[in-house]
Amino acid sequence: MTIVTGLVAYIILWWLVLFMVLPWGIRTPEESAAGHVAGAPAAPRLWLKFGVATGIATMLWTIAYVVIEANLISLRDP
Repeated sequence: MTIVTGLVAYIILWWLVLFMVLPWGIRTPEESAAGHVAGAPAAPRLWLKFGVATGIATMLWTIAYVVIEANLISLRDP
């Protein structure tokens, strides 16, 4: 795996995991103030979700790297 391939794989994994993590713990406020959307989360905690996405994506990328480098799964012709 080259550096560019590894970086692209990590970025794709990070975005996928981020979109899976975003809905976690969302609670809408009891009453929305004027000018706010009623479905907007009260406390989105984005930095926490970015951190969780980074951790999970790093673990998944490490597993993918080991599998690819150890030739456990090969997509090339035998």
